[in-house]
Formats: sequence, C-alpha cells, structure tokens
Amino acid sequence: MPLDESQRLAVQAQLHSVLRSSGFKRNERLSRFLRFIVEHNLAGKDDELKEAVVAIEVFGRKPDYDPKLDSIVRTEASRLRAKLAEYYNSEGKTDNVIIELPKGGYVPAFRFIDKQPSAPELQNRRPWLRIAIPLAALSLVAAIAGWTLWNNRTRDPISIAVVPLQALNHDSANEDFADGLTDEIIRNLSVIDGLAVRSRTSSFAFKDHPRNVREIGQQLQADYVIEGSVLRAGDKLRVNVQLVRVQDDSPLWSARFDRELTDIFAIQDEISTGVVNQLRLQLGRGRRRYETNLDVYNTYLRGRALTNRRGETNLRTAIDLFNQVIEKDPQFAPAFAGLADAYGRLSANLRMEPGEAEPKMRVAAEKATELDPLLPEANRVMGLVYMRDHEWNTAEKSFRRAIELNPNDSASYSDYANLLLGLGRVDESLEEMRVALKTDPLSPDVHRQLAYVLISARHYDEAAAHAQTSLSLEPDSPFARQFLGRARIGQSKWQEAFDQLSGPGSEGFLGYAYARAGRAEEAQKLVAVNTRWPNRLVLIYAGLGDTGRTFEALDQMVAAGDVRAAIYLTYPELDLIQHDQRLPAYRNKLGLPQH
Repeated sequence: MPLDESQRLAVQAQLHSVLRSSGFKRNERLSRFLRFIVEHNLAGKDDELKEAVVAIEVFGRKPDYDPKLDSIVRTEASRLRAKLAEYYNSEGKTDNVIIELPKGGYVPAFRFIDKQPSAPELQNRRPWLRIAIPLAALSLVAAIAGWTLWNNRTRDPISIAVVPLQALNHDSANEDFADGLTDEIIRNLSVIDGLAVRSRTSSFAFKDHPRNVREIGQQLQADYVIEGSVLRAGDKLRVNVQLVRVQDDSPLWSARFDRELTDIFAIQDEISTGVVNQLRLQLGRGRRRYETNLDVYNTYLRGRALTNRRGETNLRTAIDLFNQVIEKDPQFAPAFAGLADAYGRLSANLRMEPGEAEPKMRVAAEKATELDPLLPEANRVMGLVYMRDHEWNTAEKSFRRAIELNPNDSASYSDYANLLLGLGRVDESLEEMRVALKTDPLSPDVHRQLAYVLISARHYDEAAAHAQTSLSLEPDSPFARQFLGRARIGQSKWQEAFDQLSGPGSEGFLGYAYARAGRAEEAQKLVAVNTRWPNRLVLIYAGLGDTGRTFEALDQMVAAGDVRAAIYLTYPELDLIQHDQRLPAYRNKLGLPQH
C-alpha cells in the first residue's frame, strides 16, 4: 500500500535518526546501504532494488558483477538486518516508525506504531508538528530538506509568493526600503531551481490590502507565502519576515533582522540573501542559477582548472583569477569557494605559511557558505577548514553534506577520504575513493588520491597501478611519481623507488627509502639539507629507526600547522611508532580518537 505524504516524511525523518545513531554513524558501508534502499523505495524505484544494482551502486562492484561468485550484497543485507534490530532494541526502542529489511529481497518495509490520522485530522492537527514530536525540530527540517533535494528533479516546483513587506512607519523613505527589499527577495528567489516564484506585478497587487494568507495563496495559486514588516527608528532598522503554508495558515519559519542604517542597498541585499538562503534550507530547494556575465564565468573556470592542476604557480594564479571574479561579482559564491580551495591546497603542502593562508581560506569559505549554503563546493571547503581546526566530526558532516548536495563531485569524495584517512578509518577512506573513481574514471587526481589511500591500506600492487595510470594521464605530476615511488618501497623495488623519488618534494620519502635499503649515510645527508622541513625529517628519522626524533619532528609539524600531521600516522613508513607509548599523547594533541 503506497505511503501518504505524512508517512513518507515520517520515514525520511526516521532514516535520518537511524543514520545518526551510534551504530550507524561510524559504519559508512551499512549507512550507505540503508540510505540507498529507503530513498529508492520512497522515490518509487523498487524495481532498481536488485542484487546486481545494489552491488554496483552501493558497494562499487563492476558492471559484470556476478552474484553467484560474490555474495557481498547478501552478506551485508544480513548485517544490516542485525544492525537495525540492535538499534530498535536500544536507542530506537521508543521510536514510532520501524524500518525493516525483510528476508529474501532488498525492498524495505515500514511499520508505524501509532495509528495514522485521517486526511481531515491531518489538516486540523498540523501533521508536520505531529511528526516532529519524537525529533528535534531542526532534525526534521534537515530530513525534509534532504528528501526534497533527492527528489528535486521528479517533483513539481514549489510555488511561492512574496507579498509586499509592510512599512510600519508611514513615510515614503521607509516604504521605499520595504518595497525594495521585497523586490530583492523576489529576484533572489527567482534564480533558485525548484521554486516557482510569483511575479512582482502579481504580488504587489496585494499592497495596502488587508492580509489573508489563504486568499492570497488561492488567488496566486501559491503553496507558500512570505510576508513581513519593516520598522525604522532613527538609525535603527528592524525587519520581521515569516514563511506561511497556505493550506493551513501555518507559520513554518520566521526571522528578525536588526541592523544599523548605513548603506540602504547593502542592507537590502544582505537581508534578502539571508531570507532566501534560510528558505532554501527550510524548503529543500535547490541549486542557485548564477547570473554573472560570460567573461566573469570564464575567468572563474580558468581558476578552477588551475586549482585542479595543483602546483604553487598554478594555485597562486588561480587565487588572482578568483579575486578578479569576486571584484566584478561579489555575490558569486563559487568564486569564494574556489578561493578557499586554492588557499587550502597551498597551505597543505606548505607552499604558503599556514598562518598566512588559513585565515584567508576561512574567510572565503565562510563567505561562500553565507552566500549559498546549498552550494556543494562551499560545504566541501568548510570541511577543509574544520579539518585544519581538528574539528573532525564537524568536518565529516560538511563533507557528507557536500556529497549529498552533489553525489557526482569526485573532489568531495577525495577530501572526505582524506579526512577518514586522518582518523585512521582507512577501509572507509578506500570505499570513498572507489566511489570517486566511479564518478570520475579519467581524472589523474582521483587515480593519484586512490594510490595514496591504497598505500596506507598496504595494497602496494594496486597503488602502483593507479599511480602509473595517473602518470599516463598527467606525465608531469610530481605527486603521482611520489606515490609510485612509495608503492615501490612497499614492493621492495628499491632502485625503482629511488628513481621515482628523486624529484623535488619527495626528499623525505627518498631518505626513508635510502635508510631502509641500508644506505644510511645517504639518508643522513638528506637530514642535513632538510632541517626546515619537519614533514621530511619525520620520514627520514623513521627510516633510520630513530623514534625519539621521529616524534620530535611530528611535534614540529603540529606546531607549524601542517594539516598532514594526522594523516602521517596512517603511513606504512611510520609503522615503527604504532606501539610507542608516546603515540596516545600525540593523538590527543590532534583531537584524534584512540585506537
């Protein structure tokens, strides 16, 4: 029997609750499995919930997957049933929606403990409030937003009308400001995919008329109405705005903006942006269509291309290009995200001092998020910012949000994989990189990052293959050569390792290789010429078996703000310190979990 709308929302809210539970939030594989089957069922795609489809889409198997030879889906389905049972016997024992996976298939089933109200009851009793009873209001909003975004292409646009804000001071200046702010809100809403915004002409027909939201909604055929007021008192300004659902006259969201009167047009723009972005988060719609001119957009694309190529010169040129875009169009959020990304990459490899780059990175990332909180790139770069602050949980949420908003962006999977690697969750990191490869199979960057993670997973043969693929796609990449050299170390192919690690930037790994191959004197020479590079000294001292100086160099990395300080702990080159009694204190310093 098909679910009605309130049941669908309740299931989505319950899914959100289950995925946030202790048993699921650290189990990416089962979380992805559960999310896939529930969301496909709610989208009416039960015909896609077949073993082969699940194997390919969820577990990264190849298109020629044969269930007779690989039982991954059946095995994980059994684990999922057990994990759901464990959840409902503990954290979820009072929940009123039960998600089940019946044996013999992959289509989920749902049980509702409370009797579902009839249609008249739903209208009278505000069903969205009933659903919110077992959850915090913000959790429900997030769940509804996520569900709406997932189905953005298959559902009809949300119709919305903005009635003229009321000027509570009856003077022309205040009325002009109120009308201008109304215009700005209409204009900014009109460039959001998934929203059908009623025109200014239609909305202003209700100016100076008594307000009846249901009547306005019926006449304008709008599902939602935005209304509000503007009050000026001397140099102070107060704007109140609320979103009302027409069908039951329910206020779903409201906000108040108190500002000093300085630049009237700047205030209009700031408040309009805030209102629109809050509405997007509440309604779950959607992607912004930017209206910048072609020259500005081409400059932005050049900056993105140079950022993806890495290298100090490319990144510094990209920063100049993004700043040009921002100067010409200060509302273009992707340019701020690109700027933050470029600063982050420069500081990650110490091509710019962290104390210089990271404040600029933070400002740009926060501005991108402020301008467009549903921009995937903005959420991704905020994840990079949180990583540098060692706020690992918050960073993980940002990366997951970026992936939710754009499941086809390999950069988000790569950066998330880097975070997981730093947390020591190497298998999960590897899963994310396999998804990245599936979304972008010809990207040299993805092959490089996959090789990087495979080395930490000690899969040296596969790592070498992906490093070579990256080199074939981008022959001048020093990182691909470095990862190939590291894989050769793991394979004990010393001369090949020396050859690949002989370039600039790989001195630490070369010193490690010399030491492990019995050429300690050459390793010591590299120590002498790399004293200002603690990240290189860590590796050379580890190769020489000097644990004391290895920890000293690690502490220097932390003091220098080197974001790689956590990730280094997963390197096979640092296996000698894994059981050292000083390691727990070092992990605490970085806010890392103990293993």
